[in-house]
Amino acid sequence: MNKSESKYFNTAVKMDKALMKLLEKKPFEYISISEVCKEAGVNRSTFYLHYENICDLLDETMHYLIDSFLSYYSINTEMIAFSFSDSKLNELNYITEEYLNPYLSFIKDNHCIFSTVLSNSGIFGFEKIFNRMYANIFEPILQRFNYPVEDRKYVMIYYLSGINAVVVQWIKDDCYKPIQCISRIIQECIFGLNGDLKSLLNSEN
Repeated sequence: MNKSESKYFNTAVKMDKALMKLLEKKPFEYISISEVCKEAGVNRSTFYLHYENICDLLDETMHYLIDSFLSYYSINTEMIAFSFSDSKLNELNYITEEYLNPYLSFIKDNHCIFSTVLSNSGIFGFEKIFNRMYANIFEPILQRFNYPVEDRKYVMIYYLSGINAVVVQWIKDDCYKPIQCISRIIQECIFGLNGDLKSLLNSEN
């Protein structure tokens, strides 16, 4: 990255963080470009060098958040979808410390941002993101576990809603419980207190 690219990137990050900060205070439709510029410490001309309108900034902010989240993983998350058909069933279990701990670390480090995103899920296009993830990740996994086609979205919503509820409560408690503890709680909620379901999966391979 050369100097001009670095300057462009740094300005964009300032804009992204400014929008997130403002979303903590008011709905997106009431946020003006002037407010974003003031919060980011840049002028309007700089804003228009990067974006045509505030919706462009919103789109970029979503990508910034996703990239920030993925940076917590040491594994190549993009390659996961290519292994579904060949993996053993126990290898399709992503409710493990390897996947939960980076997720929870991101939330703990960015709990204000996470809460803001949750309360503004509509404007960030979560439904489209979920549908894309469902088609490319969740549905193929549920297929491997022989869930009936008509039940798969309900099953996935159950799992995701449960994990999300645990995380939201953790944030309300100021994330005082250690990450490893929350990871264990989530796994126990899904696999049982003694990991009976996980043992069953392992025995089938």
